[in-house]
Amino acid sequence: MTEGRARIAILGASGYTGAELVRLLARHPRVEIVALTADRKAGQSMADVFPQFAPLTLPKLITIDEVDWTGVDLAFCALPHGTTQQVIKRVFESAPHIKMVDLSADFRLRDPGVYEQWYGHPHQALELQQEAVYGVVELYRSDIRKARLVANPGCYTTTAILPVVPLIEAGAIEPDHIVIDAKSGVTGAGRSAKESLLYAEVTDGMHAYGVGSHRHMAELDQEYSKAAGRTVVPSFTPHLIPMTRGIYATIYVKTGAGVGAEGVHRVLADFYKGEPFVHVLPLGQVPQTRFVKGSNMAFIGVIKDRAPDRVIVISTTDNLVKGASGQAVQNMNLVLGFPETTGLEQIALFP
Repeated sequence: MTEGRARIAILGASGYTGAELVRLLARHPRVEIVALTADRKAGQSMADVFPQFAPLTLPKLITIDEVDWTGVDLAFCALPHGTTQQVIKRVFESAPHIKMVDLSADFRLRDPGVYEQWYGHPHQALELQQEAVYGVVELYRSDIRKARLVANPGCYTTTAILPVVPLIEAGAIEPDHIVIDAKSGVTGAGRSAKESLLYAEVTDGMHAYGVGSHRHMAELDQEYSKAAGRTVVPSFTPHLIPMTRGIYATIYVKTGAGVGAEGVHRVLADFYKGEPFVHVLPLGQVPQTRFVKGSNMAFIGVIKDRAPDRVIVISTTDNLVKGASGQAVQNMNLVLGFPETTGLEQIALFP
């Protein structure tokens, strides 16, 4: 361990979000990666799985059972949904000093009954769910600083929550008239081999999926309802598009009397003034995925619709950075008391 550095483990390092964590943390000045797990690839080097890491000196991939938790300060869980609850429960039982940032959906929903409804099985760590903090930094910063367990939000939800929650809280829009048309790059589906994600199946086309039933709806319901102080059920439809990275959410809202696009823009610009990773564009300017690719930024645009009481809000993030691993590092920085932007100052990769 390098003096003064936090010791970090990444569980599930062989997936896209795990690799993105390695990319971001490898040059983070305040941490040292001391453990990387990938059960099916245990024994291999990280460079065997992701050759871009060949120049780096990194720990060998091992199984979770082989991790020496006494030498870990914080762990990222980049494991599949439905597996993390038991893993984190076991880790906390043996090493309660550890902090956790979970990138799965296992602790995002505060109501265990809602979790069971959407994920088809009872929650396996109810006592931990009670202490988990939902990790949208811009909304829950003070709670995250004190957390032992942070539930990192989904990519779609991060991209749709950032522009909408401040508008609901300000009373600038009508909560019952929110329509979210969202698109994701293929990495949002993970690295597992799936026929539907083959090049020939995805390229030169676009399709909706999870129509009327996508699990991220539960997170949107939760956060929008909390902001409104009553039940809010938005319309949300995700689409898969033939690009590697990016989330692009076109959100249609109805404003209150006299608010209009100018009022919506004013609320968002004021709310995010000074925020390092959320940038509200000038009124009428449309964001593009290419201008956030590889960065931890969210770009938000506000555009007038033809009807004076309708406004189009467009939000975009990189699904692997602000939508996953970058936000997870942002959460880690808060939990460990580091400056929030540390290791995340990269400008987007363009062209």
